[in-house]
Amino acid sequence: PVRSANPIRARSLIRDNLEKQAGCLNLIHSRMPNIKVFSGTSHPDLAQRIVDRLGIDLGKVVTKKFSNLETCVEIGESVRGEDVYIVQSGSGEINDNLMELLIMINACKIASASRVTAVIPCFPYARQDKKDKLAGSEDNAESKKLAKKNYDWKFRSRAPISAKLVANMLSVAGADHIITMDLHASQIQGFFDIPVDNLYAEPAVLKWIKENIPEWKNSIIVSPDAGGAKRVTSIADRLNVEFALIHKERKKANEVASMVLVGDVKDKIAILVDDMADTCGTIVHAADRLVEAGATKVYAILTHGIFSGPAISRINNACFEAVVVTNTIPQDGHMRDCPKIQCIDVSMMFAEAVRRTHNGESVSYLFSNVPY
Repeated sequence: PVRSANPIRARSLIRDNLEKQAGCLNLIHSRMPNIKVFSGTSHPDLAQRIVDRLGIDLGKVVTKKFSNLETCVEIGESVRGEDVYIVQSGSGEINDNLMELLIMINACKIASASRVTAVIPCFPYARQDKKDKLAGSEDNAESKKLAKKNYDWKFRSRAPISAKLVANMLSVAGADHIITMDLHASQIQGFFDIPVDNLYAEPAVLKWIKENIPEWKNSIIVSPDAGGAKRVTSIADRLNVEFALIHKERKKANEVASMVLVGDVKDKIAILVDDMADTCGTIVHAADRLVEAGATKVYAILTHGIFSGPAISRINNACFEAVVVTNTIPQDGHMRDCPKIQCIDVSMMFAEAVRRTHNGESVSYLFSNVPY
């Protein structure tokens, strides 16, 4: 209480106290505004799981297309001064989903949102991260046409760096922060001038291995290509098991000339680990090579299960015990078509990352732990 013999002085002191309290409240509000989570159309199930864990409701948004297929987004509630999170994965109709994300970011930004964070579980165009990329490394109709021509397609000096272009587009649209998982190359974070939190599926993978492979102590972690060596060595070290890798040699696009296994897998359970699988040609060839080398069982654990083209039929015909993926991309349809596919839910990791970001806490705990 404010006490003073002079009533005018007392009123002045009361007014000063009220102004100080209001200033403190405004400071707290500016540091941690209310949170809003919106979902794009690419993965509404994951967005719903995230808000369920946070104990809030999804924000109201209407997405539609005009007759000429232009994307139109209408934010259905006020976001003025709010901390906004937009969940949109780079899957399905990737170009449409990316454009939808950019429009949603911009719509929230010009509606005076305090901060806009794009939660992108599977970052689009992440494989186009450098110029000296081997042409036709993916099995698709266009690259097969190119491979039939007698051109030297080994290195493309005029290839785009599309991941950098996407980074620029997100920044220009108004994104203040990016949350993603298992970037194809962690250096993509350097394409941004805004903070990027690259979460790892590794803690969830370790948990799945220990809970679902009884003989995991007799396992060996295998990378299907040399680029994933760092990933498998980290997992092997934490499980205290050995690791191996497979070196691919290509003479022409889409044709693997040879696969050289570096490591001893005889009489062991081989666990193939990779960040993504598209048409699954590489991991199926790798699985066959491991069985030839004496592996008793073969599992595949992938962060982003894209599974386009002939992927599902290849997995059904392959020698996998199970192909395990996370739900950074919708997997319900794939799991119906292929009983070997199993799914790890990583929504709790994104929800915890959102909560910690909103409260100004460190997210480094999530790099080595699964929140329960």
